[in-house]
Amino acid sequence: MDQEPIRDAAIRLTMMPRDTNAHGTVFGGIILSYIDVAGSVEAVRRTKHDRFVTVAMKEVVFHEPVFIGDLVSFYAETIKVGNTSVTVHVEVEAERFGNQGQKVKVTSADVVFVAINQFREKVQVRS
Repeated sequence: MDQEPIRDAAIRLTMMPRDTNAHGTVFGGIILSYIDVAGSVEAVRRTKHDRFVTVAMKEVVFHEPVFIGDLVSFYAETIKVGNTSVTVHVEVEAERFGNQGQKVKVTSADVVFVAINQFREKVQVRS
């Protein structure tokens, strides 16, 4: 039996009833907000710069729904560091509640962040 490689999630959380729509699935906007958080966690980890704003989230296609109780992991990896920006790829995976081990790919996105200072001015990324 092949073992999956161990990945370090930027964030991981269980979806609760407050996150769902009338159909019992988690709102796409909730997932988008966590993609943004996971991407910013990675940008800070990678660059040690502590202040970023989101400028773009490239195409997000939902492949599977997320349900109440699912354990959702957001894996983030820096794919580009520019002069003032960082691009982070975020993959979202759900482990189905009650079906131990069943994992599905929910979506992924490339998120672009720009480094700013305390005055909200664009600055160079510290490396």
